[in-house]
Amino acid sequence: MRDAYDEVTAAGAEVVAIGTGNASLAKAFLEDYAIPYPVLIDDDARAARAASIGRMSFLGMFHPDSYPGTIRAWRAGHRIGAAGKRVTQLGAGFVVGPGDKLRYEHRNRHGADHPPLDEVLGALRA
Repeated sequence: MRDAYDEVTAAGAEVVAIGTGNASLAKAFLEDYAIPYPVLIDDDARAARAASIGRMSFLGMFHPDSYPGTIRAWRAGHRIGAAGKRVTQLGAGFVVGPGDKLRYEHRNRHGADHPPLDEVLGALRA
């Protein structure tokens, strides 16, 4: 989302990330990746539970479907940093609003699964 941030804000939206770590992990993430949008901390999993976002098993971290995404990330220079206490927490992406209308959701199936950017931007334009 960082690389598409200008496109997202041009569509009248804002990106907000909710992370599983603590304040020092969030600060390092913001600095290491030059994140231009707010990052909130969900160290106790309240947001994850409220959104019914699942977790993967330990073995799920090695899901074969995650290999291509892991390789792409590695080749792009991304490395795994320090982890919070919920390393098996899956992610998700939502487009909400105006108001409380849910316009798009993507629930990650494995650790390297992310919402396709074209789908997110399509939901913003709809």
